[in-house]
Amino acid sequence: MIRLALAALAASLCSTAQAQAWPTKPIRLLVPFAPGGTSSIVARSIGAEMEKGLGQPIIIDNRPGGGGNVAMQEAARADPDGYTLIIGHIGTLAVNPFMFDKLPFDTNADFAAVSLLAKVPSIFVVHADVPAKDLREFVALAKSKPGQLYYGSAGNGSAGHLAIEYLKLVAGIDIVHVPFKGGGPAMTDLMGGQVPMLFSSLGPAVGAVKSGKIRALAVTSLTRSAAFPDVPTMDELGFKGFDSTAWYGLLGPAGLPQEAVSRLTQALAKAGTDRELVGRINATGCDTGILPPAQTVEKIKADYVKWGRVVKEASIKAE
Repeated sequence: MIRLALAALAASLCSTAQAQAWPTKPIRLLVPFAPGGTSSIVARSIGAEMEKGLGQPIIIDNRPGGGGNVAMQEAARADPDGYTLIIGHIGTLAVNPFMFDKLPFDTNADFAAVSLLAKVPSIFVVHADVPAKDLREFVALAKSKPGQLYYGSAGNGSAGHLAIEYLKLVAGIDIVHVPFKGGGPAMTDLMGGQVPMLFSSLGPAVGAVKSGKIRALAVTSLTRSAAFPDVPTMDELGFKGFDSTAWYGLLGPAGLPQEAVSRLTQALAKAGTDRELVGRINATGCDTGILPPAQTVEKIKADYVKWGRVVKEASIKAE
């Protein structure tokens, strides 16, 4: 009996020591999109800083496909030991559940949120020939020509597509969607006058606005952007609470050990104070946005409700 008790105690102490020692091997960080995009830049930049605090390599593993659903399924089915994590995105967590008839994972039950990582505001830009000089004039123009104005986007269900559908709902306007295969082609046609307007990520819009070929009317975040300090927010212009900011977050499969979550949040908190890291993130058109797990969960839930409504109202379906 005594031997059994001592063995149990030893096993318990060993288990506790192992948990406290997390991580003891490299961590795989899934990115649900192709290499080279903003999600990869955010993952690699933040991952490199987190390695310093964790003492283990973070291996970036791009797994594109299915609008991000392929990687999300893999993460949901991984062992919840903290050694498989994933870059979550507003699209995979708050939009895809409503765009796809069926998903191979449950957004609300299969993942554990660790932190928000970066926020991605958009900016509403129009071609220089559009007669509207500000957002109020644009809304008035759209109302005077229902169904006659067109807007471009990076694709069906993209952040820009959803932002304009959101604007259509709150402003009561009717404009027609023209999806492109990426933000680059959409911006090219906007500058050429083939489409008169779109919501763009900040990075590609900087040079285009400076060229004078397009005009910025509003940013979609609740605060003004450092890249466009003179451009008002939608909220300032009367659309109270309008926030169409995309984001990236860090998640793992449901059941992550608390020790892993604690170590990860500590490493992220330290990484978020690194000026060089913040500069690299800002250069992509993103803002760093490190949040603790509870607030990250609240953000995901709030956007799940908001974008679910937009997708349903606009009848957006995956292509």
